[in-house]
Amino acid sequence: QVQLVESGGGLVQPGGSLNLSCAASGSVFRINIMGWYRQAPGKQRELVASIKSGRRTNYVDSVKGRFTISRDNTKNTAYLQMNSLSPEDTAVYYCHANIMLITGHSNEYWGQGTQVTVSS
Repeated sequence: QVQLVESGGGLVQPGGSLNLSCAASGSVFRINIMGWYRQAPGKQRELVASIKSGRRTNYVDSVKGRFTISRDNTKNTAYLQMNSLSPEDTAVYYCHANIMLITGHSNEYWGQGTQVTVSS
């Protein structure tokens, strides 16, 4: 019914930048909230940033001032601009969305994950 496709991960040096994108396709009526989670080896998955349909944003303290989440409702796409990356940001990043379908039901969806590695 709905797929979330992520792109933009990769290897970057400390201090560098990456821009992740997450596109929703399928029977989307409205995206209520989109967000990015990350999971580093041996750690629990944590919410990095989220953005509601009214564009209200939320960030984990460790990324405030460095990461910016945005969305393009015409493309059903969310973006995560990551600046001043450090090795502590290394993780698999997952897109998450709460989506209302054309049927009127809302469901939670996850992307497949994209690896972000910050290393010199």
